[in-house]
Amino acid sequence: MATPLTTHLSQPLPNTLSNTWQRLQNGSDIRGVALEGIAGEAVNLTPDITYRLGQAFVSWLANQLGKNSAELVVSVGRDSRLSGPALRDGLAEGMISLGTKVYDFAIASTPAMFMSTVTEGYRCDGAIMLTASHLPFNRNGLKFFTAQGGLNKPDITAILQLAEENAFTTTAITTTVKGEIESRDFISVYGDGLVQQIRQAVNHPDNYEQPLKGLHIVVDAGNGAGGFYAGKVLEPLGADTSGSQFLEPDGTFPNHIPNPENEEAMAAIRQAVLWHRADVGIIFDTDVDRSAAVDSKGNELNRNRLIALMSAIVLKDHPGSTIVTDSITSDGLTSFITGLGGIHHRFKRGYKNVINESMRLNEAGYESWLAIETSGHGAMKENYFLDDGAYLVSKLLVELALAKQSGKVITDLIAELKEPAQSEEYRLKILAADFKAHGLAVIESLREFIGQQADWQAVPNNYEGIRVACKGEREDGWFLLRLSLHDPVLPLNVESNVAGGVESISRRLAKFFKTVEELDISALNAASTQE
Repeated sequence: MATPLTTHLSQPLPNTLSNTWQRLQNGSDIRGVALEGIAGEAVNLTPDITYRLGQAFVSWLANQLGKNSAELVVSVGRDSRLSGPALRDGLAEGMISLGTKVYDFAIASTPAMFMSTVTEGYRCDGAIMLTASHLPFNRNGLKFFTAQGGLNKPDITAILQLAEENAFTTTAITTTVKGEIESRDFISVYGDGLVQQIRQAVNHPDNYEQPLKGLHIVVDAGNGAGGFYAGKVLEPLGADTSGSQFLEPDGTFPNHIPNPENEEAMAAIRQAVLWHRADVGIIFDTDVDRSAAVDSKGNELNRNRLIALMSAIVLKDHPGSTIVTDSITSDGLTSFITGLGGIHHRFKRGYKNVINESMRLNEAGYESWLAIETSGHGAMKENYFLDDGAYLVSKLLVELALAKQSGKVITDLIAELKEPAQSEEYRLKILAADFKAHGLAVIESLREFIGQQADWQAVPNNYEGIRVACKGEREDGWFLLRLSLHDPVLPLNVESNVAGGVESISRRLAKFFKTVEELDISALNAASTQE
């Protein structure tokens, strides 16, 4: 049934916003400031802006599919951000102004939005998720999908260009009939798909319908969009979800940042697991494309451990598969993957980079069934290469149920994973106006410095920055210096297999960085003074 929008934008914006449109691009997403409240951050993502973005997307989509815009069906979902409803209204109004039919999914997850393009009974021509992942409450953004997957950077540039031109006179758009918006409960459809996946994979001989019966699983949604997982997935499968927390959507994020990489967030789920004596804890980011877990003893299953777990699961079914990860994964993870007969392929940071590289390898004839970042983004070949946090933890829960049947625990899968004694990340701020050029110059200078160190050696086949193996007895580790994808920052990751190794490596690096101009190395000050 068609439902009215709470706002109606009768006129699009004047065509005078070139710089504004380009600043909204964030790689393969659109992101901006949607609410006032943080000093120095002016609002640049409004319902008027999303109105035109809606028009631009269906214009682009109509041309891609060779359809009239009145033939299109596009789904729209949002996370719990306070700006979501108003931005959704602007977005939907822009699309229906060109005749497109819009499904409003209300609170949804990013992976669910993609699934609406391939699920029988929906098969939407396109989908849009309003989210800014784990960023502060005042931010928001848009992620776009077709049945071929998430849009890439050139696609976003093209959509922003259309929005800037504000013409929408392509031959694919000829209708003057206004479309409509319908409310649909797709998150229940998506959740039921996960239920069926787990039932079939566990195939419990005595309780097919409830294969998680007897397992106590705590969920922490961080007041984002992931609360559905407890009620729509775990409970139908028989799991005890008592002790689950922050399931209600709240765009102020009052309890902790919904981010599996955040220490406070991981401490919260860890405390919940231990307090309620649960078998496992699950935590999602705001829009559920990332996840992590905690075992019954409170051990965090994120970063290298999560990658190792997923690698072990994949390599059981697909021996010899290449596992594609981002650049900051540990040497111990490489040994673990190769020990299981797999191939570890480190690539660039950025979840789209990792996913696209795995897809490229498959197209080139090299089997790669898993692409996963230390951030918690993980995509599987069996699941459209969709970075889906709920799908990933569902795979873990299948292993948890199978392990319980055989009297084991899920962490037995990673018993052979060697973890570093120390790990640290320093973010060195670039002060130069052209931060990209300056950052690359710093990396090249460091490369020359490394050539003068007898016990340091640059690692070959490295795809971003410079990765260096540190062979000194007091160091036994590695470091990676790279240029941030979007910010004027040089992240420096340092790991060591011996106590005090990170400090030793950092002291030597600090001596080099002190010779570099226009670089704030205060993050390294503590290490550099430990002489």
